[in-house]
Amino acid sequence: MLIDDVNRYITLRRSQGFKLEKTARHLEAFARYAAERTDTHIRIESALEWSSSTSSTQRSRYRKLQELAHFARFLRAEDPLHEVPDHHIFYCPVSRPTPYIYSRDEIARMLAAAGNLRRQKPSPLRQHIYVMLIGLLASTGLRVSEALNLRLCDLLLGDVLHIRQTKFNKSRLVPMHPSVAAALRDYLAIRERFSGEDDHMFLSVGGKPMGVGTLYAAFHVILRKAGVGQGRTRRPRIHDLRHTFATRVLEQCSARREDVARDFIALSTYLGHAHIRYTYWYLQATPELMSDIAGMVENLIGEKLS
Repeated sequence: MLIDDVNRYITLRRSQGFKLEKTARHLEAFARYAAERTDTHIRIESALEWSSSTSSTQRSRYRKLQELAHFARFLRAEDPLHEVPDHHIFYCPVSRPTPYIYSRDEIARMLAAAGNLRRQKPSPLRQHIYVMLIGLLASTGLRVSEALNLRLCDLLLGDVLHIRQTKFNKSRLVPMHPSVAAALRDYLAIRERFSGEDDHMFLSVGGKPMGVGTLYAAFHVILRKAGVGQGRTRRPRIHDLRHTFATRVLEQCSARREDVARDFIALSTYLGHAHIRYTYWYLQATPELMSDIAGMVENLIGEKLS
């Protein structure tokens, strides 16, 4: 049955480091659909009908067919009776939102606004938490989920954070600037006075781990109080702190070819990217930075020809 093949395929892919949570749900749903049609193999007709009936947008249909195509190729290597649907006919280009690059003054105002949040009895750490979170995200470029998943034991000797099993199931060590590490230790000393059974660094109401929705809501309040990004059609995101960090690092790249390559690899590793092409996105997303790097390249070519 196809459901057994789905379980085998997902298990194999997850052993390679992929999470595939949505993909697993989609393939399981297709396997049930195929079983109702008494299909023992993947059929293009069934794939097209299923993806159409379960998708509200062309992008959703493209993604589901793409997942089915990968699965079908996997099975076809063992049994040529499986048919591979062509998902490219529903290709829908994705435009990533242009990141908001915060200025140093804006980050300072956001930290000040976080420190002046209204006190709440259910969450006595509220001000300290958001000051530390914003400062940590801005100074390390961590993903929001990585920061929220930090445990007390993840602060290691030498001012290093242990980021465990995050995106792409990768773990890494993230060194911090001494000033950031000192601020984190000060925060943890305050947190200890309100410690409960949970060992997450950042707690919400009732001593529970902070959820991303709670953080987003507070962040919008902080932006408004700090007067950052107001009046824009699309408000700045907290994830833009990661883009800002990467941009500031790349701005400090040396003009020497070998140094640029080294800095890119170091930044890609520090950010936890699975491939360096994901780091190049920060160049594409910031025209000014792309222009600066292009200027460096022109100088390098000029030096080589001279």
